[in-house]
Amino acid sequence: MSDEQNNNKSAAAMKSAVSDQIAAMMSLKEKNPKAFYGILAAVIIPILFLMFSGGGSSTSVSGPTIKELAIGQKYVLKSPNTVDPSATVRLVAVPGTLAAYDDTEEKDRSEACQHFPQGTPVEVMEFSDAYGKKKMFVKVKIVNGECKDKDGWVLAIDVQ
Repeated sequence: MSDEQNNNKSAAAMKSAVSDQIAAMMSLKEKNPKAFYGILAAVIIPILFLMFSGGGSSTSVSGPTIKELAIGQKYVLKSPNTVDPSATVRLVAVPGTLAAYDDTEEKDRSEACQHFPQGTPVEVMEFSDAYGKKKMFVKVKIVNGECKDKDGWVLAIDVQ
């Protein structure tokens, strides 16, 4: 026998079994309605109970929070979205251009004073609001190193 013939026989057997069960239930409904509705309730009530009883936990999931930053204070660059110690934080010239950041361009990755390692000390210079959130972007100035006094914009979440 071929697979198609086996599938046709299986489908026919399944249809026959389902129709036999439906016929038995309808027969039970006619002969003994109390038993029929009792069985129906015994199946439906636990399902409804499980559907409506979930989610009573008071714990909530929270992501990284934006620290309350102040102009003139010193902080470090640290991305909460990575666990890779060699990951860098990018400074951009205009707030909001972070969404256009493409990691695959070679020129973009090799330009000087654009990508800084985690833990680079910075000083906050000013803030920019975006997308309905206050202080979404922060203009920072690099405090020391070969790019000292270089400034640029980063997401506020990347300044810790």
